[in-house]
Amino acid sequence: MRATDYLLTKAFLKFIAKCLTVVGLMLFPMTAALAQEGLNALSVTTAADGSQTYSLSLQVLALMTALTLLPAALLMMTSFTRIIIVLAILRTALGTAQTPTNQILIGLALFLTLFVMGPVIEKVNQEAVQPYLNDQITVQEALQKASDPFRTFMMRQTRESDLALFGRISGQENIESPDKVPFTLLMPAFMTSELKTAFQIGFLLFIPFLIIDLVVASVLMAMGMMMLSPLIISLPFKIMLFVLVDGWTLVVGSLAASFY
Repeated sequence: MRATDYLLTKAFLKFIAKCLTVVGLMLFPMTAALAQEGLNALSVTTAADGSQTYSLSLQVLALMTALTLLPAALLMMTSFTRIIIVLAILRTALGTAQTPTNQILIGLALFLTLFVMGPVIEKVNQEAVQPYLNDQITVQEALQKASDPFRTFMMRQTRESDLALFGRISGQENIESPDKVPFTLLMPAFMTSELKTAFQIGFLLFIPFLIIDLVVASVLMAMGMMMLSPLIISLPFKIMLFVLVDGWTLVVGSLAASFY
């Protein structure tokens, strides 16, 4: 049994190593560029008895760990937060409960975020990623060039009052120029501005549906039908109004245009 367990463990380790290698090649095209001379992404050590040991370098481990920060970057540095909040408020205003579902809203918000952030991503690719892959700039220069487009995008969407608030809290009130604003100060100011803008847009979306609810409730009360829920009667009218004005196109188009 021990020999069988050893063979199974060895085969399992080989399988895991091959899987990690394939994933690394698919997800990390810069792994080869990041690797230093003499430090392989996957090292295989052969012992005297013929057994082999597989180990990953710290660089690959750092890249895999960085993947856990992608959701935070998506929320803190892109248009995703404003879009998903507005869509959620719109669903609440319509009164359609879980229609569209959360998965549909998140998918729509994600692809709309890719559309809005397209110019920023393209600029990062041209100014940072491609020169780095061609060994024209160093890692530090690539990181600096990659952060500049995101900084410009975030500064355009951040209110001066929010930036001044966090600057006063952190004791960094005297900042020479927008280029000198640290990301630790810019990110919370950007998020606060995005939340405020999203709720302002959501408030404007809520008004026409609220008027329909008030009118339907008044009519039902005048007719003495107080036991009938106004939401049941107003829901078809709200859906009809939203479809007639081509609501999804207006909302999605307005959201995309609000960033530029």
